[in-house]
Amino acid sequence: MTNSIKILLVDDQALFREGLYTLLSVQPDFEVVGEASNGEEALRMAASLQPDVILMDLRMPVLDGVSAIRRLTAQMPECRVIVLTTFDDDEYVFEGLRAGAIGYLLKDVSSQKLCEAVRAAARGEYFLQPSITAKVVTEFSRLHRPTAQSPEPLIDPLSSRELEILQMVATGASNKDIAEALFIAEGTVKNHVTNILAKLGARDRMQAVIKAKEYGLL
Repeated sequence: MTNSIKILLVDDQALFREGLYTLLSVQPDFEVVGEASNGEEALRMAASLQPDVILMDLRMPVLDGVSAIRRLTAQMPECRVIVLTTFDDDEYVFEGLRAGAIGYLLKDVSSQKLCEAVRAAARGEYFLQPSITAKVVTEFSRLHRPTAQSPEPLIDPLSSRELEILQMVATGASNKDIAEALFIAEGTVKNHVTNILAKLGARDRMQAVIKAKEYGLL
């Protein structure tokens, strides 16, 4: 289990935590190391258990999820937090991400997507549901309106395949989703995404989408 992804579950509903534990524990590369029912418990348990990924609800007693995420990312920046909640209101989404969450999922997410998100978070990659991605991109586009002066053209333009993949990334599609849609290997998609980030000078998929909009690629 030394190479397993250590996961901490944080939700005030015991039945939901039990379901998550059952679902995640059968994955050979996952180890659920603990459960917490509120943000204060999460902080204490994270300090002692040192999880790689925390699945965090937002509305909880004692200490809410946003406050807990903010403190966790300040105290344990190496720990990745994914919001897992029923709320997709803009206020909750942006507060959760601003606090430092690397992912945002709704509780109706499929088990496959949840597992993909945990693995992506463990690698330090953002993972948002398509509906959440759309909200974030729209908000960033509103806040960062293009200036009258267009950005300098890319030194190394994106290929047609890279543009195709970038468009799918902008919808919130994962590497696996893209690979299946384009009938190519997931490793090939990963290489294309790496090249896209490098060409756009972006640190992650979300920033790549925002920069692509500034360049008029999306």
